[in-house]
Amino acid sequence: MPDLRIIFMGTPEFAVGSLAALVEAKWPVVAVVTAPDKKRGRGQTMIPSPVKSYALDNDIPVLQPTNLKDPAFIEELRSYKANLQVVVAFRMLPEVVWSMPELGTFNLHASLLPDYRGAAPINWAIINGEKETGVTTFFLKHEIDTGAVIFQEKEPIGPNDTVGDLYERLMNKGSRLVERTIKAIADETVEAVPQSEPEDVKHAPKIFKETCEIDWNKTVAEIHNFIRGLNPYPAAWTTLLGADWKIFEIRPFNVQLSAEPGSFLTDHKHRLVVKTVDGWVEILELQMPGKIKMKTADLLRGNPLTDLETLNI
Repeated sequence: MPDLRIIFMGTPEFAVGSLAALVEAKWPVVAVVTAPDKKRGRGQTMIPSPVKSYALDNDIPVLQPTNLKDPAFIEELRSYKANLQVVVAFRMLPEVVWSMPELGTFNLHASLLPDYRGAAPINWAIINGEKETGVTTFFLKHEIDTGAVIFQEKEPIGPNDTVGDLYERLMNKGSRLVERTIKAIADETVEAVPQSEPEDVKHAPKIFKETCEIDWNKTVAEIHNFIRGLNPYPAAWTTLLGADWKIFEIRPFNVQLSAEPGSFLTDHKHRLVVKTVDGWVEILELQMPGKIKMKTADLLRGNPLTDLETLNI
């Protein structure tokens, strides 16, 4: 069994679950690599990444390169003499970094590879109406998310699961898979299998604001999946009364009214409904510009949206 010296690379909360699992199991994490601090809030305070905060709380050295090819960073990374690197929710690594440790560099990805390669696998699995996803550990190679698979574990997706729901479960399942992977590497029992390359492989590209606009010309089911696939972040949105409103939850609404898709109606007290290509949906939770997220009935009590046509049922 080799004596491990592990470098952990990650940035968001999703990665903290795996780092914490390694620390609690007393695997030798000799340093952490994470993103530089970012300015946030009205005061533009410099805020560390969740991974950095956890590392500092546990006396683990932290590296925050702005350029992963910077010779000074490469030299500092080498100085830790790590023989294994673990990557969870971090940016793409240059070969000089991922090829450095003798036991390799492996990544945790929140999908069942080869499906949903890319930056937003949890979002796209829900948006596309999948009933199942999972987590995968694999060794890094040149092409993103294409390396040989070490382990996979499946996770069902419920009909009303949001990204927030699935994120939490996959974070926990992924942290256990990372620990299992490290144990197999330490025991020298790893048998990584090259990924298949199906013609219909599904992708998970990065999500931008324009990606998140709701298309009311789609079906009730498609819009339901789209909204929960972006809830709580970055959130689906639609234009209403000349502004962009975020929509977090809907449900089918049974009413026989003729209208064009994207038509909004409200009773000005409890309900806000909108026409889709094959029916109507009721908006249950939303956020108007500059305000907090609210239940529709609570919002209508303070703002009855009198400029919208009235729903008479």
